[in-house]
Amino acid sequence: MDFNAYGKALSPRYRGAECPFQASEYEDRINRVRERMALEDFDALLVTDPSDIFYLTGYGTFEVSVHVALVVTHKDLMLQVPSIEMGPALTTTRVENISGYRWEGIGDVLEPLVQALTNGIETVAVDAWHGSLRTGVLDGLKVRLPTVRFVHNNGLLKKIRIVKSEAEIAYLRESARVTAAGLKAARAAVIPGTTDNDVAAAGARALIEAGSEFMSMQPIVTTGVRSSFIHCNHRRTVIEAGDPVFLEFGSAWYRYTAPMMQTVVAGGQPDGDVQRVHDGCRRIVDALLASVRPGVSFDEAARAAERALQPLADEVFFSGVFGYTVGAQFPPSWVEGSGFIARGGNTEFQPGMVFHLPICLRAPGRWGIGSSETILVTEKGAEPLTDNPWHLEP
Repeated sequence: MDFNAYGKALSPRYRGAECPFQASEYEDRINRVRERMALEDFDALLVTDPSDIFYLTGYGTFEVSVHVALVVTHKDLMLQVPSIEMGPALTTTRVENISGYRWEGIGDVLEPLVQALTNGIETVAVDAWHGSLRTGVLDGLKVRLPTVRFVHNNGLLKKIRIVKSEAEIAYLRESARVTAAGLKAARAAVIPGTTDNDVAAAGARALIEAGSEFMSMQPIVTTGVRSSFIHCNHRRTVIEAGDPVFLEFGSAWYRYTAPMMQTVVAGGQPDGDVQRVHDGCRRIVDALLASVRPGVSFDEAARAAERALQPLADEVFFSGVFGYTVGAQFPPSWVEGSGFIARGGNTEFQPGMVFHLPICLRAPGRWGIGSSETILVTEKGAEPLTDNPWHLEP
């Protein structure tokens, strides 16, 4: 059978069988999107970011390299997927209008999109800054729809996604629990003479055993001098006694990720500099916990964190971002991208926002010390969802 017959065989019995939320949750999200579309005078949204499509429909898959699109108008939804994705489209969503195309025939995507964007559509909003929007698709639509204006969506979906529902927060709490289980196993595996791969393997096994789905980023483990190199990962490196071992894990629970960083010293005896920098990480996180509350701007919280960093500022490298939003994501990153705690951020914290505070301080050519929390903004302030032990011993 072809992919259309496959879809019919799955529907209606399995339609939405693995959808992560109740139908009412998606109705609320779509309604809020349409309200913002009306305010912005957008007739349609062309959504291609896998996490945005997941947010609006539940569509989930590990295959995020192919073209997938969701067309949102004021009355209709149309989900477009390749033939190999017809199963996930049927089982993880309740979208009625699903348009398939041949996996090997990317040119087939244009005509269904043209049809969905005809009949009174004058302005189509797109996320022009996301890599999932293929230039060939956009250029082809512009040629076939010469009277339609394609404009940037002004972060429309990110503005909605930044505040999480109670159902989303429940999934983030589960992710935090599983993340902690993985880190606990990884810490126990930090033994002089083993390798960073051994530690990553122990942590990954624990994450999966505790319930994690495929993760948006694999467990990050580096040791010794390699931990001073930002964004490298395990590579068969032997752990020496006294080495700091940097760990950053984030499990996925219905695609929601609450990450956490920890550092453990092999042999359990940190030297004075390692302890001092680790204390600096704690000081920065404490400053953020004290300053993050409704009505405070991202910039104000970043300035408070900078003051806490100041005693170490000349000897360590720090990225400049004291927090970023997390929620539902797909590889290659768990960063949601809807908000950053950094200088110049004039957005104010609201209850329901969730941030990872990625505090890792790297002494170039020596080591990197990282320790973090994922926090929920509540009416009263910041509530850690993760439970970092905040010590360097295994």
